[in-house]
Amino acid sequence: MIEVAFYDAKAYDRPSFERCGGQRDVRFRFLETKLNEDTVALAQGCDAVCVFVNDAVNATVIDRLYAYGVRLIALRSAGYNNVDVKHAYGKVHVVHVPAYSPYAVAEHAMALLLTSVRRIHKAYNRTREFNFSLNGLTGFDLHGKTVGVVGTGKIGRIFADICKGFGMNVIAYDLFPARESGIEYVSLDELLARSDILSLHCPLTDGTRHMINAGAIERMKKGVVIVNTSRGALIDAEALLEGIKARKVGAACLDVYEEEADVFFEDRSGHIMDDELLSRLISMPNVIVTSHQAFLTEEALNNIAETTVNNIRSCFDNDGVCDNELCYRCGNIERCKKERKERCF
Repeated sequence: MIEVAFYDAKAYDRPSFERCGGQRDVRFRFLETKLNEDTVALAQGCDAVCVFVNDAVNATVIDRLYAYGVRLIALRSAGYNNVDVKHAYGKVHVVHVPAYSPYAVAEHAMALLLTSVRRIHKAYNRTREFNFSLNGLTGFDLHGKTVGVVGTGKIGRIFADICKGFGMNVIAYDLFPARESGIEYVSLDELLARSDILSLHCPLTDGTRHMINAGAIERMKKGVVIVNTSRGALIDAEALLEGIKARKVGAACLDVYEEEADVFFEDRSGHIMDDELLSRLISMPNVIVTSHQAFLTEEALNNIAETTVNNIRSCFDNDGVCDNELCYRCGNIERCKKERKERCF
């Protein structure tokens, strides 16, 4: 039986992980707390830890896990920017879930966009109070608009296909264009200048952090709609707020936020919000915020659990080779994991 400390556990996680784990002799120790330097000791006696997007798996945490005999960090997400993969090399193996339901995230991005441009959220609140006025609810057609997609992995390409179904013109920017995809790739500057709607579907790296900053917003069309269902730190939130106040940004649809770790996934309705920037963004009439729920479908939860359990078993069984291991051996995590056919170390 493989023992796994499951950090940042939520009620919706347990059924699928208990079912999948029970089928593969993987036992999860569900912990409501996030993994950080103060809680890492809870992993003592475990073979692996299972972590999510807001767990802080830095060098200190990794060293402590290694000292406790933990040999695997199993991310139940695609992104891994919260894990110091470089420091983990040679000590603790790291695996992730590269694709659980790209449709879930892409469809949520479109749901946010439609809600924003057709003022669905405002109409919903009005009609619940029997206010059936249409004043202030005028939207605009998506048909014929240009959408700029940043990042054309599985999620980005599915979102592009959805947009094409609406009759939108799709352009994209990606350092590694998808071959034979039929997508029109342009430079980032051209994408910013041409897009009526901008949707982010790229990972968070040193190169993409705050890629949407004051300078980028200045190069955008007046009234641009920005959608982010990827990682919060892709956007400089202060610059976004200034762009909204200056009427440069017409609307923002955010499922992620740079400083979400201590806010999202929790009920804060009875508390005073300490994050003034987030409070100001939420107060804007043209901003929609959901709490990192784009992934949250039954299909995605089952796929996440199955892939995570398979990753864990693969790392502890036989030769320990796992297709979803994140490796720093060659210094290029994404390319390395696609090319190697053996353990990272």
